[in-house]
Amino acid sequence: MSGPGDRSLLDGCAPRVHEYEGLIADRPTTYDWPELDERAAAAMCYTSGTTGDPKGVVYSHRSLYLHSMQVNMAESMGLTDRDTTLVVVPQFHVMAWGLPHATFMTGINMLMPDRFLQPAPLAEMIEREKPTHAAAVPTIWQGLLAEVTAGGAAGPRDLSSMASVTIGGAACPPALMEAYDKLGVRLCHAWGMTETSPLGTMAHPPAGLTPEEEWPYRVTQGRFPAGVEARLVGPGGDVLAWDGESAGELEVRGNWIAGAYYGGAGGEGLRPDDKFSEDGWLKTGDIGVISHDGYLTLTDRAKDVIKSGGEWISSVELENALMAHPDVAEAAVVAVPDDRWSERPLATVVLKEGATADYEELRAFLAGKIAKWQLPERWATVPAVPKTSVGKFDKKVIRKQYADGELDVTKF
Repeated sequence: MSGPGDRSLLDGCAPRVHEYEGLIADRPTTYDWPELDERAAAAMCYTSGTTGDPKGVVYSHRSLYLHSMQVNMAESMGLTDRDTTLVVVPQFHVMAWGLPHATFMTGINMLMPDRFLQPAPLAEMIEREKPTHAAAVPTIWQGLLAEVTAGGAAGPRDLSSMASVTIGGAACPPALMEAYDKLGVRLCHAWGMTETSPLGTMAHPPAGLTPEEEWPYRVTQGRFPAGVEARLVGPGGDVLAWDGESAGELEVRGNWIAGAYYGGAGGEGLRPDDKFSEDGWLKTGDIGVISHDGYLTLTDRAKDVIKSGGEWISSVELENALMAHPDVAEAAVVAVPDDRWSERPLATVVLKEGATADYEELRAFLAGKIAKWQLPERWATVPAVPKTSVGKFDKKVIRKQYADGELDVTKF
């Protein structure tokens, strides 16, 4: 059997093969701690490009430090040195949501699953290492739920060590939260972007409520921490009230919120008008409302909302309702052109193995939850919803597939 340092295993694999130990053999083993300006660049990540070309966001040492402090605070993820966190987020996705820096700050144990993101190895890792906290996008938790409830060869899976899970990157279907509640795992909604480092909100309900009273708060995106200012701006540029009804585009600013994108002449950065206001607010592209007590509820992305007959239809609301059906594994809804109404929703669904639900049944299931005029007339079944490199639904791919005639669409 070959040993770990046996380079003969790589013979013929590449024109040049480097060994790590050989590369560092003649390098110093100690270094002077550098004196750096806290506002100097420390890292850069790129947006995922779900609605356009990826754009670079540069983070300073100061912003990373302040963001790490907020991540560890009780009203955020509340991590302490007694926790072990499982970070199922690639480091190119907003530096793994800032968790590597936050864990270093407080001495938390951190687990990273490398390339083993499939449900079975994740379940095995949770059982073996017993993390108390975890973080990932909804698609990860949907896959893990299927593994845990399937009762495969490995038998029942034990997730009881995870007291809390931070879920973000996309809206979490309420049905997914309910399913994990039954397993004793509490999913906590968070909202953020590459431009916000990413922590923008956390959905912790007010204290002293019953589980039933907590639910309306848990399904929101949550409240803004002290370091994040927020406002809603209407189509005409007016700043809207926090009344839970006035819907507008969310704008934010703060000490860990980007003020420009990487690039531009003279190192000033790029500040496109559709992303930054004249007075320094980041235009998130998210449409939503904010309640009297400061809880944010996002209804859609500005570029994903369906504009039908002069009214808005939330693709997220339709998706969440569809994914509550027991036969639906995933669902993505996009706007498609319509001669009469300008745009109408197209529902693409991924059915669970062995499922028998047809489109009429799914439409009837929606009828009690969605206004009649919002119900999709166009349906397509797909093997999987296209996703970006960080696990978000890639709706621009679905729109292109529809435009190119690649989807088998049923209309009724």
